[in-house]
Amino acid sequence: MTSLSNSENLSPQVLRAVAKQLHELQSEPPEGIKVFINEGDLTDIQASIDGPAGTPYENGIFRMKLVLGKDFPQSPPRGFFLTKIFHPNVAKNGEICVNTLKKDWKADLGLKHVLITVKCLLIYPNPESALNEEAGKLLLEQYSEYSKEAKMMTEIYAFPPKSKNSESCSSTSTSSSVHTSSSSSSAISKKRTAERIDKKKQEKKRALKRL
Repeated sequence: MTSLSNSENLSPQVLRAVAKQLHELQSEPPEGIKVFINEGDLTDIQASIDGPAGTPYENGIFRMKLVLGKDFPQSPPRGFFLTKIFHPNVAKNGEICVNTLKKDWKADLGLKHVLITVKCLLIYPNPESALNEEAGKLLLEQYSEYSKEAKMMTEIYAFPPKSKNSESCSSTSTSSSVHTSSSSSSAISKKRTAERIDKKKQEKKRALKRL
């Protein structure tokens, strides 16, 4: 998938409208959606979508992009997932198939509506217009297998990497528990040694009394 700029093909009026929508999305983002603005190319629209709770995509963060054609907004943008995902309405190359970006498109819908629609697609897949036939078939016939595959792909490609801080905390915690354990063992050892010494002293006293 190429990412050529379409800025030169869009009128200044359209570019201003796009810039306004993007800045509004950044200042007041829809829940679970974050937009990244490329000031050098406003037609390079990228966003991240949090996998909705209760779906196989939960806890994943999915990067996507919208490609604006030269006839935008008369013609719809094209949507692509940049993060690999197992979904009936997402092709192998990441292209997204949803009616809002096809027959139901209207010039006044706006970018916010498109992004929310894509997020909703993660909650309500549509196997009727599947670009990934395997996912569509599993969704209809063996949901548990579909969910298992989607979860696995989410864990592999969409889970955020573990931060070094959490690893450091884990290592500190392990080290602390080892230290506590070794301190405890040392205290027990000292106690046993003291008990043995006391026992020997008592035995010596008894021996002296017998003399």
